[in-house]
Amino acid sequence: MTTASATIVARPGPSPVDRLYGLVQSDMAATDALIHERMGSPVNLIPELGRHLVDSGGKRLRPMLTLAAARMCGYAGSQHIKLAAAVEFIHTATLLHDDVVDTSTLRRGKIAANILWGNKPSILVGDFLFSRAFQLMVEAGNLAVLDILANASAIIAEGEVMQLKSANNLSITESHYLDVVRAKTAALFAASTEAAGAVALAERARMSALREYGHNLGVAFQLVDDALDYSGRQAQMGKSVGDDFREGKVTLPVILAFARADTEAQGFWRRVIEDGVQHEGDLDRAIAYVERTGAIRDTQVRARHYAAEAIHALGSFPPSEVREVLNEVAQFCVGRVY
Repeated sequence: MTTASATIVARPGPSPVDRLYGLVQSDMAATDALIHERMGSPVNLIPELGRHLVDSGGKRLRPMLTLAAARMCGYAGSQHIKLAAAVEFIHTATLLHDDVVDTSTLRRGKIAANILWGNKPSILVGDFLFSRAFQLMVEAGNLAVLDILANASAIIAEGEVMQLKSANNLSITESHYLDVVRAKTAALFAASTEAAGAVALAERARMSALREYGHNLGVAFQLVDDALDYSGRQAQMGKSVGDDFREGKVTLPVILAFARADTEAQGFWRRVIEDGVQHEGDLDRAIAYVERTGAIRDTQVRARHYAAEAIHALGSFPPSEVREVLNEVAQFCVGRVY
């Protein structure tokens, strides 16, 4: 696995994500206004349930990436606002569907929509948001954009189906896990940045660079998120520590810890993950196992590789504040574990 070298000097003050928001603040305000406008419906449950998740405190990282990428490409129009809103609708729709599939109880520290309103409304409102996203794509009037985001939506759905094979299955390989991550998470990150290049009519090489940046950032982001579930860093997450453990998800920390486990530990993992029999204190024991085997450390090493690849991908763009902050976002992403 080759690693692109990249050195980022940490800046004092606001985080890179906050700096990114500052660079696209006016566009984000327009995007938020459009999101709330298009979330409207005479069927009251739709905006009520949608706002529960849309306004739940997420950073809106994906639409910010769309807006920043368009700016880095020198785009001076307004269609990127529609793309950013479409990206957020796709993301929100997938979260609603994910929580039903995973029977989640919390999302971003709040009670999940499927717990408050039930599974059927969550699925149907997710479908509504997908439809709104496609309306916005069409309005953008760019077939390349429509192709990029529609393809990403299909890949995300494929990733959901692939993940069903991973649930409670300790025979899952790291390769399969990464295939799921690329589909479920990285596909939308990649589409968020590549679509911005398309609407800006960027040359093919730069669109490819934007796609690679988004893809690698998305993989790094998910690896770190999965590590955080076993790291005890609840304050850094939009979910409580141990959610993946309780749901029997086989993520990279579990894959690595199980592969390195002795007979006693393997029996523990089979009981809590494959059999789904969990007792008080099992989460602490699981965290101890992943730390003892170096699974968290090695998950972070892999995340750093993908973050470096993301930074390397933007090397074809001329130096600018936007490029600098996008690079820092990648570096910041993998610094969340410790």
